[in-house]
Amino acid sequence: MSSLTRLERFQALLAGKADLAYVPICTDLDYLAGISRDIPNFGVTLHPGAWLEGAWLTPTHAPILALPRMTAEYGGKGGATGVEVRVLGDFDDPEKMVRDILAGFKLPAKPRIAVSDMAHGESLIHIQKLIPDAVFISATEILRKLRTVKSPEEIATMRAAGAMTEAAFAEVLPKLKFGMTELDIIAEVDYQMKRQGSLGATFTTSLYNSGPNHPLMMGKRLESWKRKIVPPVSVLFDFGASHQGLCYDFGRTVSFGAPSAEQIKVHRLIMESQAVGIAHLKAGNATCEQVDHAARQHLVDAGYGQYFRHRLGHGIGWDVHEPPFLTKGDTTVLEEGMMFTIEPSIFQATGFSARVEDVIVARPGGGEALTKGFQDLFVVER
Repeated sequence: MSSLTRLERFQALLAGKADLAYVPICTDLDYLAGISRDIPNFGVTLHPGAWLEGAWLTPTHAPILALPRMTAEYGGKGGATGVEVRVLGDFDDPEKMVRDILAGFKLPAKPRIAVSDMAHGESLIHIQKLIPDAVFISATEILRKLRTVKSPEEIATMRAAGAMTEAAFAEVLPKLKFGMTELDIIAEVDYQMKRQGSLGATFTTSLYNSGPNHPLMMGKRLESWKRKIVPPVSVLFDFGASHQGLCYDFGRTVSFGAPSAEQIKVHRLIMESQAVGIAHLKAGNATCEQVDHAARQHLVDAGYGQYFRHRLGHGIGWDVHEPPFLTKGDTTVLEEGMMFTIEPSIFQATGFSARVEDVIVARPGGGEALTKGFQDLFVVER
């Protein structure tokens, strides 16, 4: 599906629901018009008039991409094709530019404005100042009708992202050594993904490590990153490469030192649980919660249900986590082309843990895994 076709379909969906749409530079605009996101910053980098940055369109008017000069020039967005670009100078009045855009749209009184969920509050405050009687709705929810089922082209792009991710992992494995810190490994993973052609990690690369002398630690990165990994430890990887706007998510388990019988057992169980989940990902013949239940029950029956602490998986594509979700209470019926992670885990605070994660496409006969490598427990021996 081309970007133009997506825009046209979105405009058709807007008709009758909204008189105007505002979509900032984010996932939604990347999907609609191929205007790519950049590597995110930890802190916000503000430009004069940044609140108007994004596409403005109606059900019948083609989008106008409004950009502050810094975004247009330094961000490389001024050369966007297929849309009219208007650049706000550093000393120009952003409200005047938006008034001019709105005047061309000839909006009705009390217009309904569809705004991306990723828009900043500052943008809504300014829009409401200009249109006090506006009624706001979610543009992202309207877009869900297009984004949930992936096209063959999107699936092919995601498959390529998975290949980059696995290639990076293959480069990392022979470099693993006793005494490395968690930060050493994370930095190597991120470097190798970029070497494979990824713009960067789709989320913060994470390790979840545990063993008798290495308690599981989550949410305290500046502490956990410093820890040296000395056997016996289970090292659980969670990372993914970005490619042409799509986001991969991947997980595997590595044993530092010869694995104990318990390590071998928990690894085998999560691999079996994932296989059950993949087999049940049948388009048109299962709901999200049924897939979760089937895979979860395997770990419950083995006595490890309490250590599987999260949902089985999530929709994935242009964002890392997207609806629907493979979890209890989500009764969405699977459709062919939906993509999910299937990521069972066993997390034990001071015991051995294990996790696996791949992106799976729902098909009539069961899920199609986009990555299939490294199924065996990898052992670091020195």
